[in-house]
Amino acid sequence: MAPRARKLLAELTDVELAELLETSAGSDSVELKVTIPDAGHRATIDALGLDPLNAQIRQVFFFDTPDLKLNRVGVVARARRIQGKAHDSVVKLRPVDPKELSDDLRRSPGFGVEVDAMPTGYVCSATLKASVGPDEVARAADGRLPIRKLFAKGQRRYFDAHAPDGVGLDDLAVLGPIFVLKHRGVPKAFGRKLVAEMWLYPDGARILELSTKCAPSEMFQAAVEARAYLSKRGIDLTGEQQTKTKTALRFFSKQLRA
Repeated sequence: MAPRARKLLAELTDVELAELLETSAGSDSVELKVTIPDAGHRATIDALGLDPLNAQIRQVFFFDTPDLKLNRVGVVARARRIQGKAHDSVVKLRPVDPKELSDDLRRSPGFGVEVDAMPTGYVCSATLKASVGPDEVARAADGRLPIRKLFAKGQRRYFDAHAPDGVGLDDLAVLGPIFVLKHRGVPKAFGRKLVAEMWLYPDGARILELSTKCAPSEMFQAAVEARAYLSKRGIDLTGEQQTKTKTALRFFSKQLRA
């Protein structure tokens, strides 16, 4: 089942609002996100006082078939190299219904359920994450290590349970890398952690995303506070929303098929 876009907050019907509340109540956290139009990148960085020298460098790799068979069924396989931190790998499924997840899976180390909410919709995802060795992502990216070696046994079982028949981790192509600059801070006027991510694509395209995480019970309060904080600083929240993963997959899929 492919991810579905849904209306959020003020645009929701009573039935849809009840669905969102039920879904978020079964999640571990909510991440509120907004992407900024290209023309507003510089103004946004200046308005928030973001210093690029304080940003963490990341290198993100996705794994899928050239025709994106995983993406079509809502499965994401990803690995990251992270400056100053342990590198990691992720198998993610979206959308999910938290009620349908087993207790054993929810107790698994590295497992989390999160609602990602943007002005244009929301989706609930279930992610299983694990740390990887300092050079394993780079070795897998250039073919010196089988892709499956980036994923722990539990992640492999999770992948096999949801991937299309006949598609294994070692059947996947490397889609990447994407270079990312990630800046974290807690602005005094906001009082919550605010994250800015600049994704830099090989063709020169950029996505600037602002986000904040909160507990499900704080979702609506956090959304109001974030909107007020950003709007007061003249940041345009009405632009067309972009998804970082979808943009990356489409770019590299087109490149591979060419």
